[in-house]
Amino acid sequence: MGKYYMGIDVGSVSTNIVLMDENNDVHYKRYLRTQGKPIEILKEGIEEIEKEFGSVDILGVGVTGSGRYLANIIVGADIVKNEITAHAVAGLNSIPEVKTIIEIGGQDSKIILIRDRIVVDFAMNTVCAAGTGSFLDRQAIRLGVDISDFGNLALQSKNSVRIAGRCAVFAESDMIHKQQLGHNQSDIARGLCDALVRNYLNNVGKGKEVLSPILFQGGVAANIGIKKAFKEALGKEIYVPDNYDVMGAIGVAILAKEEVKIKGKTNFKGTSLYKMDYQVKGFECDGCSNVCEVIEIKEEGKVLARYGDKCGKWSNAINNRDFKLA
Repeated sequence: MGKYYMGIDVGSVSTNIVLMDENNDVHYKRYLRTQGKPIEILKEGIEEIEKEFGSVDILGVGVTGSGRYLANIIVGADIVKNEITAHAVAGLNSIPEVKTIIEIGGQDSKIILIRDRIVVDFAMNTVCAAGTGSFLDRQAIRLGVDISDFGNLALQSKNSVRIAGRCAVFAESDMIHKQQLGHNQSDIARGLCDALVRNYLNNVGKGKEVLSPILFQGGVAANIGIKKAFKEALGKEIYVPDNYDVMGAIGVAILAKEEVKIKGKTNFKGTSLYKMDYQVKGFECDGCSNVCEVIEIKEEGKVLARYGDKCGKWSNAINNRDFKLA
């Protein structure tokens, strides 16, 4: 029977799950498309672990990502942390001297500045898609290129085409214009890589002191065209860790290990939780002018949790038998 710590990163695009041992070595990782169904996908990921490993001893669980609170309720996590903390911990585990972490995912991007192993500053971009992986996905489709080949295509360019990258809509229009002018695909692909990097540095990295060593994390780190564009723009070496695509999950698994060693036990509900039936519904509370949207989660018909209310009227009443939802 293997003994592992589990890290779960639930994002809007992907749900990542890792199993890590005492030495922080990753023995299993799974990248799943969230598809707007975080509970179903989370259950699917846990089920795959049970089927692949059989009897496995999970010593502790950590959750992160935009869906971390929901994941915590479902799996029974030992620690819940934001993405900045999780990525920083994973980055430090990969390169202890790291000073800058560039993280670009499908829907958002972030920069984390670390000095003396402490996060001193960070910034995120969740508004414009021009600096994210989804932007590259869409342009690859328009070019008729698989996203996995996009980076290699960009490296074939001999003459980069400048494409407006400040806005995803303008960038797409500009790319189409360049196609109509007769520019070849490799030059356009390189231009798109340069545009994404320019957008990132001018928005997310604006005013930030980018020092080496620099780690490139997130799904977009697989794109060698983007890595080269960062190296040229910054004039510094860019390092991509082995598990670049699941660093958030790795970081929170490390934190879960530390947490469990302090408290001596885990809250994890077990890998058979995928067999449970969960129902989620939202409703508006009309108790005051806030009109809070309250989310209620039931497990096998029993109320497991409620959240979203500012005053605690619903979230604090779960154990009160006299306070029932109409």
